[in-house]
Amino acid sequence: MAEFDVIEMGEMKRIALIAHDNRKQDLLDWASYNVETLKEHQLYATWGTGTLLEDELGLKVTKFKPGPLGGDQEVGSLIANNGVDILVFFWDPLEPMPHDPDVKALLRIATVWNVVVVSDKATADFVVSSPFFQKKYPRLIRQYEY
Repeated sequence: MAEFDVIEMGEMKRIALIAHDNRKQDLLDWASYNVETLKEHQLYATWGTGTLLEDELGLKVTKFKPGPLGGDQEVGSLIANNGVDILVFFWDPLEPMPHDPDVKALLRIATVWNVVVVSDKATADFVVSSPFFQKKYPRLIRQYEY
């Protein structure tokens, strides 16, 4: 039987926001609709997405390098060090990316650390409207041997 650690998400969520170029407008539209809710949480983003959210919506965002230049790995490192509760990653499944291995690694590490992963507007809407979004939540982390 697997052993688990419990990491409690606080009421203020730590949210990483990433969008591929073809999905940036989708993320901006979703964030615009939810801007007042997002202001209540700690936001992280890769460079292009973060700059867009700051410039267009006035959100305070801690920015990392662009995804292809290491930003995806920076977000992954933050996840592995218990710094992210929710990964909102509007990635483009139909457009091959030169940094596809980085994207796959980011999604893998988010799953390993049982982080909420959002890849589209419908899921994002469900997540922010969930009662768990506004309160503490005990996130179970499988203990892996290393």
